[in-house]
Amino acid sequence: MSATDAALPSAAGAAAARRIGIGLMYGLWRPRVLGAWRVPSAGPVILAGNHSHNVDGPMVIGTSPRPVHFLVKKEAFTGPLDPFLRGIGQLKVDRTSADRTAIGQALGVLERGGVLGIFPEGSRGDGDFASLRSGLAYFAVRSGAPIVPVAVLGTAEPRGDGRTRALPRLRGRIDVVFGDPFEAGDGSGRRTRAALDQATERIRKRLGAHLDAARRLTGRPDQT
Repeated sequence: MSATDAALPSAAGAAAARRIGIGLMYGLWRPRVLGAWRVPSAGPVILAGNHSHNVDGPMVIGTSPRPVHFLVKKEAFTGPLDPFLRGIGQLKVDRTSADRTAIGQALGVLERGGVLGIFPEGSRGDGDFASLRSGLAYFAVRSGAPIVPVAVLGTAEPRGDGRTRALPRLRGRIDVVFGDPFEAGDGSGRRTRAALDQATERIRKRLGAHLDAARRLTGRPDQT
């Protein structure tokens, strides 16, 4: 193993995370997974998901047909969660700056043919892909990896007072819909600011269209 390989998140850890995710997600809820066959069975892939609840990441990890290395905000790496998240192959990222370590690790995951998970909106919100950061476009254009859109629906259940539940209703149905893979770049290989802005807009349209289609398919027109 080279020094570069040693610095990358553990592939075995991500495989363990998937096993843990399967047990927890299917034990606590009733995931309905649609389109998982669309995820390429080998080679680098980026899973881009909407993000409206903290359960979304573990849900994608537990329903993806391949182990996933997610970019996770550094604030989650506190106390005992720090060694745990590192041990299961997840990537710590500082969202307030250009985190060169996280960028290098993410590209390294793709270079060795792994799966990178990212919430391109940057933080938990409405989960509608209305506002995307350029990081997803950079990873996709730089690596050449296809993007597979993922819609997670049913995690952000409102309480009686309108606020989101701390956890979705136990044994409730959660839909995870994988879309068709697509290339973010224009084929030129350019990584200029203008090219990345154009790629980000292409990605936003494709992810938004997938989310709308997933809502129609699952009968959740107004839910995230």
